[in-house]
Order: sequence, then C-alpha cells, then structure tokens
Amino acid sequence: MALALSVATAGFGTAAHLELPLQQAEWVAASDTLNPQGDDEEYDADDEETTFDADDEFGEIPEEDEDADAETASADDDEVAGTPSAESDTIPSGIELTEGMMVDVDTLMREWNGKYLSIDSTKVTAEMPDVDAAEYERRLKRLPCIIEMPYNEVVRKYIDLYTGRLSRSVSYMLGAQNFYTPIFEEALEMEGCPLELKYLPVIESALDPQATSRVGAAGLWQFMVPTGKNYGLQVNSLVDERRDPLKSSHAAAAYLKHLYSQFGDWTLALAAYNCGPTNVSKAIQRAGGDTKDYWQIYPYLPRETRGYVPAFIAANYVMNNYCLHGIAPMQAKMPMETDTIMVSRDLHLEQVADLCDVEVEALKALNPQYRHGVVPGYWAPCTLRLPANAVNRFIEWGDSIYAYRSAELLPRRSTVAVNDQYNPVVRSGNGGTTAKRQSSARKSSSRARSVTVRKGDTLGAIARRNGTTVAKLKRLNGLKNSNIRAGKKIRVR
Repeated sequence: MALALSVATAGFGTAAHLELPLQQAEWVAASDTLNPQGDDEEYDADDEETTFDADDEFGEIPEEDEDADAETASADDDEVAGTPSAESDTIPSGIELTEGMMVDVDTLMREWNGKYLSIDSTKVTAEMPDVDAAEYERRLKRLPCIIEMPYNEVVRKYIDLYTGRLSRSVSYMLGAQNFYTPIFEEALEMEGCPLELKYLPVIESALDPQATSRVGAAGLWQFMVPTGKNYGLQVNSLVDERRDPLKSSHAAAAYLKHLYSQFGDWTLALAAYNCGPTNVSKAIQRAGGDTKDYWQIYPYLPRETRGYVPAFIAANYVMNNYCLHGIAPMQAKMPMETDTIMVSRDLHLEQVADLCDVEVEALKALNPQYRHGVVPGYWAPCTLRLPANAVNRFIEWGDSIYAYRSAELLPRRSTVAVNDQYNPVVRSGNGGTTAKRQSSARKSSSRARSVTVRKGDTLGAIARRNGTTVAKLKRLNGLKNSNIRAGKKIRVR
C-alpha cells in the first residue's frame, strides 16, 4: 500500500483558532499536589529508603542511579547536552529533560534530513509577548484530545523550554512530522489509542528514527531490546526494527494500549511507558494505593518520569500552537509518495541507489531499520520502501539489481574452499628456513643405517654398540634366529 507523505506545512495553532470565547476551568496547581509533606520544603523521593526496579523499559534509569548519570544528561544546571551553547536561556530548576529534549538539532540537519528539510526564509519569527496562565489554560483546553492535559507551573516550564531554548528543535520536528504523522496516526487508530499520542516521539526521540538513548533505547519510540522483541520487533546485527517507523509505531501503540488496560488512565500509562509498570504500581502504593491520578503519585515516581507527562503535554501544546510563538516549520522536500516491495535475497542499498537513480541517503532515511545498508532477504523476506517513481525502475531491472556490484558490496561468501596443505613458513634468526627443508633434514638424519658384521660379532654386541636391542635388529633384518655371518651388512636402524 502506497504511503502518501504530505509535505504541506501542518496547519495547526492558527490565530483564528484561538479567537473562540475563553472558557473558564480550574487548572491543576502543582504546588497543591506535589508536596506530600505539607510544608514549604521541596519533597525529595530520594530521601525514602526505597529502590526502583531496573525494569525501566524505555531508556530510564533507577532513581538511585540517576545522580551518577547526571553528567550524561546535562553538563550543568545551565546547559543541556545537544543544545547550542550560545543560547542564553537556562534550564528551569526542578525539571528533568527527556531524551528527545537532548537531541542535537544541528546533528540532525547534517544527516539526511538536512537534504530534505530546510529553513523557510520567507517566514519571519518575531518575539511573542508573554502568555499568562489563563491563556495557557485556555489553549490547552481547546486541544481536541482524550488524554487529560491540565495546566500547572511544571507544565509551563516545559512549554517555555519548547518555545524558547528548544524552538529550533520544534522547527525541525514540525517539518519532520509530515513524514511520520500518517504512520503514527494509522497505528494508533488501529489499536484504538488516542491520536494525541502521535506526539510521544517528540519527547522520546525528537522524531529521529536513528536516536539512541544513553541506556540503549532506540528508534522513534525508544524501545529497549527486550520490550521491542516482546512486541515483535526483530533486532540482530543487520536489522533493528525498533528503528522501522511503521513496525515500531504499531508495536508502541500495542504496548500503550496494554498499559492503559493495566492502569485505566492514559497519564499513568504514559508514566509506565517511561519507567515501567512496576515503578508506577509502587508509586501508587506509596501514595495510598487508591488513586489513579498521575499528579497525586508525582513525588513518588522516578525523577525523570516526573517530567515525562508534563513534557508530553508541552509537546502537544507547542506542536499545535507553534505559530503563536513565532516558530516557523522547516520546509519538507521528501518524495510525495512511497511504496514498498518485498526482498527475498540479500541486497545492498547502494545497488538500488545506483540503478534506480535514488540518493543512498534517501534510501537510508526511508529504511532506517537496516543498520549497515544491507537488506538481508535470505534471512527473511524484508520490506524495502522506495519513492514511488523508483519502484517501476526496480521491477524493470529485475535480477540485474541483485547482480550489480554484488561481489564488492556483499562480500560475505556462502561457501569457501579449505586449504588442507599444511606448509607454513617458519622464520629463524639467520634468515629463516622453510618447514620443507626442516622436514628433509629430519628425514635424512633418521634414514636407514647399516653396519658390517665383524668377525666374532654377535647380535648382542652389535645392538650394544648401536644403542638398540637384539629384538629390533631381528625385526629390521628379518632374522628368525641369532645366526649372523662376518662380512655381511646388517641394518641397525
């Protein structure tokens, strides 16, 4: 089935959309719910004598290990790994960055995406006035979603990050989402999940299918290997289906649906997606055991997970209201349509690129699951996604594609001849001699030797003189008794 990849700029968050009457609603006050101690001091779950299981399934770390990994996530309180150091903005205190917030947008633009995404110079970004809490509340309330997205100061800090320090990343993701949103929506729709979950990869991977977290989670949805395999994603030396946009999206939708069936609340399902269902169950028990409110169990969650749902809410906000903050989407130039073909023999992407007139970077971008550019069709039938106009060329070339540069690009042999001639060269200090010469010397020194029987000799005397035995002399010379004659030759070896 052809997949249409729309390159039109997403038309979300227009000014007209926000001109509807303001509807008043109470918003969740983080300060009212996040401090179970009832005093003004910040509650720190690290003070509890508890540990979190290391079953954090999507790249999370147990809470007791987080301090050791702090340098990986952030150089200091004022600088985030992967963001331009020239930025004057600082990270608000009391929040944790998700993996997607630490992706270097400049690196993304240097990869294949830079060929197909570009800054729209016709759009002028202007500084927007400060937005007050009531306006944020109104904009969040207007989002067409099932998952609860309340406003509070924690959510605002993440919105401020996306609309300020990370605005270039948002610009990139607004362009990249045109490639992936149709895939996300189809997978979520098939599993009956809320479509607003299509913005979960924004906070997980910044819409980079090649993203890998510091603990090994990979792909748009940041699956760890065991969880990915539980949901049918193959991972081996040549293929990593966690990076396949289509297959990983269906796996993520199925996993999110399972988590929702376990907890009965989408925000708790999101928290479990981040830190694992065991940690969420523990947090519920620590909060009294009778709540399904993410904001009530907030202080009992691992530190990174406390920011996960607020970051998700902020991602939904900014991807729908970006224009109100002067953020311009990057322009997309990818092919309008793609299609897939089945490959049942080993194939290298460069073979396809050369004969089908497609840039190899584009093929890698459309097929990020192939780790080394090899489609291992002999292992299992594999899908290869191509621009629609290249599919006909592939069919026309037929077997010629598989034969083209195959010895160079696919050098792995199916059979080999074994050298059974053992004749190594052995070097010595005086220039060296071959094993063949050494063998000849050994043969000459051990070759048969005869002596002449003297007058009065006996077999015993001859054996003693030549370091052997009478029995050996008889065997060498075929003697049935000890009679010998003087003047005759007798073998002694």
